[in-house]
Amino acid sequence: MAVFLTAVGLIVWVFPESNILDYGYADMGSFFKLAPYVLLFLIPAITMRSLAEENRTGTLELLLTKPLRNRDLILGKFFANWALVLITILPTLLYYISIYQLGNPKGNIDSAAVFGSYIGLILFCGVLVSMGIWCSSLNDNQIVAFILGVFLAFIWYVGFGAVSLLLESGSLAELFSWIALDGQYSALGKGLIDSRNVIYLISLMIFFLFFTYWQVEKLRK
Repeated sequence: MAVFLTAVGLIVWVFPESNILDYGYADMGSFFKLAPYVLLFLIPAITMRSLAEENRTGTLELLLTKPLRNRDLILGKFFANWALVLITILPTLLYYISIYQLGNPKGNIDSAAVFGSYIGLILFCGVLVSMGIWCSSLNDNQIVAFILGVFLAFIWYVGFGAVSLLLESGSLAELFSWIALDGQYSALGKGLIDSRNVIYLISLMIFFLFFTYWQVEKLRK
């Protein structure tokens, strides 16, 4: 949490290439553009122990012998990790308050775009958490889980969009552009919440949670 807040604080307020004070506009674009790249590493670091450490220490076997459904175990891990990430993001609302007060005139900031971007960031974090928990369920080594989580998140956020740019045009390029997380996240940041983007991101969470459920079911057997 300290690493995330320090990194984005430097990006928004200190670094000359991105700080708001030198930029001259009441805008949080630099924060919402660069925060996902920090989260690509932060969230896998948070989730890497979720099931891998339980498996390594043997406590997962103990949990699986309890009258606890796999669904409850996985959802408990998911919502606990997601809540921790959201608590990490919460202090950044101070940036919005500060920019709102510094605007000329006061309040001269596109609030709809800011809150749309926050919704996109929250859903984006949920997707990365579900990916990280699935990677953590694949083995008992948390470092491997971290590396797999970063790799998968990077491919989904940057890789698919890069492939669509290489293909330039056509239905396949449109498909890769649609499934890329950066495109979905950017669309929500425009201030208009499209239900298609929200449904896609929620579906992606469910997709990875289902694979986690399937993996835990294999461990139970």
